[in-house]
Amino acid sequence: MKKYKLKKFNVLLFTFIILMFLEISFRMLTNVTVFNISFLYVILYNIFASLLISFIVTWGGNKFNKIIYYLSIFIISFIYALQLCIYKMFGFYFDLSLLSATDQVASFAGDGLNLILENILGVVILFLPFILLLVFIRKIVVNKSEIKFNIIKLVAFVLVYLIFIGALFINSDGINSAKDLYFNVSNNELNIRKFGVLNAFRIDVKRSIFGFDVSVNIPNNYVDGNEKEENIPEEPEIVYEYNNKDIDFDNLIANETNGTVKMMHEYFNNESGTLQNEYTKYFEGKNLILFMAESFNEIAVREDITPTLYKLVNSGFKFNNFYTPTISSTIGGEFQELTGLVAASGFLSPWKSGENYYPFGVATAFQNLGYNTYAYHDHTYTFQSRHKYLASLGFDNYLGCKNGLESRINCNQWPESDVEMIEATFDDYITSENPFMVYYVTVSGHGDYGFDYSAIARKHKDDVANLNYSEKPLSYLAAQIELDQALELLIKKLDEAGELEDTVIALVGDHYPYYLSLEEVNEIASYEKDSVVEINRSNFILWNSEMDMVEVDKVGSQIDVLPTIYNLFGVEYDSRLIIGKDILSTEPGLAIFGNSSWVSDKGTYFASSGEFVSKDGSEVASEYVKYMNNVVSNKITMSRYIMKYDYYRKVLGG
Repeated sequence: MKKYKLKKFNVLLFTFIILMFLEISFRMLTNVTVFNISFLYVILYNIFASLLISFIVTWGGNKFNKIIYYLSIFIISFIYALQLCIYKMFGFYFDLSLLSATDQVASFAGDGLNLILENILGVVILFLPFILLLVFIRKIVVNKSEIKFNIIKLVAFVLVYLIFIGALFINSDGINSAKDLYFNVSNNELNIRKFGVLNAFRIDVKRSIFGFDVSVNIPNNYVDGNEKEENIPEEPEIVYEYNNKDIDFDNLIANETNGTVKMMHEYFNNESGTLQNEYTKYFEGKNLILFMAESFNEIAVREDITPTLYKLVNSGFKFNNFYTPTISSTIGGEFQELTGLVAASGFLSPWKSGENYYPFGVATAFQNLGYNTYAYHDHTYTFQSRHKYLASLGFDNYLGCKNGLESRINCNQWPESDVEMIEATFDDYITSENPFMVYYVTVSGHGDYGFDYSAIARKHKDDVANLNYSEKPLSYLAAQIELDQALELLIKKLDEAGELEDTVIALVGDHYPYYLSLEEVNEIASYEKDSVVEINRSNFILWNSEMDMVEVDKVGSQIDVLPTIYNLFGVEYDSRLIIGKDILSTEPGLAIFGNSSWVSDKGTYFASSGEFVSKDGSEVASEYVKYMNNVVSNKITMSRYIMKYDYYRKVLGG
């Protein structure tokens, strides 16, 4: 039998071809531009990786070398396939910080078969080199290299690495340049697009093991030289105070020995915070019922099938430019809603442990105002360690399935019923002598979508029978009817109890319904959405039956929910220390997405392409885009450091 000997440099060339095949295939499968300037970094790194692999697998005998070589190609193929499946399903890439969200990873794994089946063609393509190796396994020989060839490989290895580092300085002054991403910025998605999947994974592993702190450049406030003098607003008749506490940052700076924490003191000392406004204490003394609604999105708001959602969205405070950026799935959305921080990489472990100090925790804040507080979730109460982080926010009576709620609702179906949760828990707080603050985490809208999969979708199948959509979008809408009916029941019960006019209902989604593809989302959307920004456009319900409708055009997102509510209810907090801002304040609007794309009141910036699209088609100065990218980078970094260094404890002495 003829043998194909992969010796000397043959294994190097063969490995390089495999790596390039995998990267090009991955980019085509994920609609990433294949050939651009960043592909230079991919080529250089794949030469580097090929040299390393060929060096490692040519030291022993044929059998040993072949085992190591096949294992290497399998692991690399698996990394590519994993990134493909995660991205196709959830709209973000896998990074090692997700491993600290063990329940989330288990959830992904539970969907593993569906992920593979739905992306089977891509998975097969990415494993094709490994499959071919298996086919020809008996014919392939990986001989031991002579020492002189391994020395040559080592020299080439060093030279290629130096060339790669040198190439990073091409156009190194640009926004999210290769140099910044490699040395200064933590952005897994941009790393994949700029350096390729394999190098991005190596960077992620290195930073996870050895740590990585991002430097912060505190910018001066941006002044638009194109603003006409007549457009400058007049001085207000009422002079408002800042929503800030008395913190001696100068003393903190002088006595801090940790360089990163000292930098944080300097950053927050430089922040002005947000001013109180005409809506400060607008809801003072009223009850608050706050929802995090599973997979709720604006595409679910329809007058025909979800009339209660439609009414709540289009009355009360009506936010026309609100987003729920999908970062790390449900836990990321809940983190953003309840902390006002961006769900930056590395936040999961300290958040899930519940050990950090949150003086502005939502239950603690309302308890300080004399409220009774309650929290409920109609699924397993320990999922994602929710019982730990809700306790750190002040909820000491959180109830879910398997710690008491299972005796009141059916916890044995999937997903569980939001209507049953409202029915079973309403009496807990409605007789409260003090004002009450209630937090509900819903589950009825959870994917995967399909009438065979979701008990809730089947329950409402007849309600959507007249709609002409494919099954998954149709079952998504059917599942959201349960949330609509839960809100309808809640409003009815509040009215019957005489508490409706004294209660505020607030609701925000955790993420867009990523179990639907972009095409399926657009099937029921009112306009064509992109996969980065507009797919995350949603609604923030903030409603009281007695108020007139207030229309708000300013951009906002989940991280703005907490400070907006705090200002409306008169909660004392420090607006400098919460990264999100009161949407009703004079602070410019901003929504930040997982790959550092952003939307401001002036337009949208797409980080992957570096393109800025102004809102009204007018020209916007490049200095503004550069300034805003610095602002966004700082907000992401500060969010991460607040968690990593338990910063609130250092500043406010918990």
